[in-house]
Amino acid sequence: MRPNPGLLFVLPALIVLFMLIAYPVAYTGILSVTNEQGQFTGLQNFADVLRPRVTTQALWNTLWWVGGSIVFQVLLGVATAVLLNQTFPGRAIIRSVALIPWIIPGIVAATTWAWMFHTEFGIINYMLTGVGVLPEPIGWLTGGQTVMPAMIAINVWKLFPFVAIMVLAGLQAIPQELYEAARVDGANYWEEVRHVMLPQIRPVIVAVTLLLVIWGLNAITIIYAITRGGPANRTLITPIQIFRLAFENVEFNQAAALSVMFFGVVMLIVLVYIKALANQPGDNQ
Repeated sequence: MRPNPGLLFVLPALIVLFMLIAYPVAYTGILSVTNEQGQFTGLQNFADVLRPRVTTQALWNTLWWVGGSIVFQVLLGVATAVLLNQTFPGRAIIRSVALIPWIIPGIVAATTWAWMFHTEFGIINYMLTGVGVLPEPIGWLTGGQTVMPAMIAINVWKLFPFVAIMVLAGLQAIPQELYEAARVDGANYWEEVRHVMLPQIRPVIVAVTLLLVIWGLNAITIIYAITRGGPANRTLITPIQIFRLAFENVEFNQAAALSVMFFGVVMLIVLVYIKALANQPGDNQ
């Protein structure tokens, strides 16, 4: 029996995919149920990593980090896309400039914002105290109540252009006949936004939000580069905790166990999100 030629063509890609994904996942699973000597320990690593209070704190920080970022990323991105969809002089230049935060490498953005939020030399404190909003400089990156909102603000600035460009592409694909029909019915601009734009770009927003969830749950660059999870673990998220366990504490088995649990949490969130969307009215049309 002759082999399928199509299978031969994709076989190199399948081998690379197996080496890059399947093997690391399987090896992580093995590490999570063994000790340093390779002996089977069952769920002991899971119990050890769940025992410290910092694990629960990191999970809640992760949910706050992802949830807070996504809400403002989507709102600001959609608003920016609607504005950039209008006709005005210099629109092409403004569109290009709006992409700069997304294009800048994460480590560069983190370093720049760290200096901007600096207590003594940062431009943010300088501007806010200069106009009288703040009576004195505050430690944005050292205060327990301000550090996570500052991280979320940086993350929103970094990724909202991606939302804007994706939504803008969706807006430009809307047939002009829909706008004309709405105007014939007497709709004003905001009614067009509500009843024409938003329903038409809903699939784009759904897809972009799912991407933001996945990226947010795996993102460590901004937080690790600026605070490394501090102060007092106020910005410690689960991916950074996994990194610390593996490469700072050299506890690879516990790091693997936490990775397996976090993978399960991520998959659960994604499945619930997809299931909730599948039950929305109009999705089966």
